[in-house]
Amino acid sequence: MSKKVWMMFIFLLIASMLLAACQTATPTAPEVVETEVPKTEVTFWHAYGTGSAEEVAMAKLLEQAAVDLPNITINVLQVPFGDIFNKYRTDVASGGGPDMFIAPNDSMGDDARAGLIADITELAQGKLDGYTPLAVDGMSVEGKLYGIPESLKAVAFWYNTDMLSEAPKTTDELKALMEGGTPISISYGCYHHYGFFGAFGGQVFDENWKVVAGEGVADAMAYLNDLNQLSKANGWPRNDSDGLAPFTEGITAAITNGNWAMGDYRTALGDKLAVAALPAGPGGPSNPLLGVDGYYFNPNSQNMEAALEVALYLTNAGSQTVMMNEAGHVPGRTDVTITDPLIQGLVDAFETAYVRPQVTQLGLYWSNFCNTDEVFEAGTPATEWVDNATINANK
Repeated sequence: MSKKVWMMFIFLLIASMLLAACQTATPTAPEVVETEVPKTEVTFWHAYGTGSAEEVAMAKLLEQAAVDLPNITINVLQVPFGDIFNKYRTDVASGGGPDMFIAPNDSMGDDARAGLIADITELAQGKLDGYTPLAVDGMSVEGKLYGIPESLKAVAFWYNTDMLSEAPKTTDELKALMEGGTPISISYGCYHHYGFFGAFGGQVFDENWKVVAGEGVADAMAYLNDLNQLSKANGWPRNDSDGLAPFTEGITAAITNGNWAMGDYRTALGDKLAVAALPAGPGGPSNPLLGVDGYYFNPNSQNMEAALEVALYLTNAGSQTVMMNEAGHVPGRTDVTITDPLIQGLVDAFETAYVRPQVTQLGLYWSNFCNTDEVFEAGTPATEWVDNATINANK
């Protein structure tokens, strides 16, 4: 091989080596490992009956929640209404129980004082925009928040527009209708007729929760006794249970009851059903006890923040709209668009309602002012009965 050819070979060899060294190797793409975002499990109890409008609407919300809250698994247990409070309290006392449940605020104060439901004041801070002050007040005990409000309930005046063109606006108008023979079912009882006390300027408690029932409450009881005697004389129903069939069958023109009965009334009467506030009286508007249904949280829960997220979702404007339109719930929010005249009528009727107090002293009312048969049946003068009840309550 000539020297010239040899030199050319050496040159090409070196050039090829340099070219190879200068080339950058194509990087290998890293292997993508898909990891599941861990889910938090929240156990939720409710007492809506199987197949009821409330249960169907709730199932719809929970189905959507599974999509909108992908990081939370909601485990649902339906507990009969008659059992839910005792089961919850027993389980919580033993260190168990659900993360959250929904119920009326009937005994919220007692459960809060017993440490059976959690104080969520700090946890929910800044997250209550859109809820009405009435609703938030109904979930509060001594200035602390113990639940997220869902809906409002109180006694109102329901009537059949085929039999009564408009509701009586005053207690005098109501009495005149009944004296004139219009069949009206008044629900006499210490819960159902509570709103009439305010109509006569009466109040059971003062600002310090001392029982001060006096002239106004006595006047209201005397008025209710007059109506009761009319009801007896005409054979008209005197409680909500006995009044259901006559009202839905078009026998009685009106009934006083809470909005939990609206489903039965609407099914029977359709567009003939209307609702208004209990009538005002000489002392002002009626003040029925306002109850609030809401979501409560277990102090044993290890998933409190996730449970709160679920409760806020189930009470947002969209969810409350579903419960309003499909289950007849009166929303506890200001940002829900109301198109149903019955719901609007209830919202209007509740404007002067008295939020059910969550104080221990409320028991003094139940234990001393519910033996109303002494007035309605035994004939004890209303003033004497109220005076005795007040004295006994303050012993």
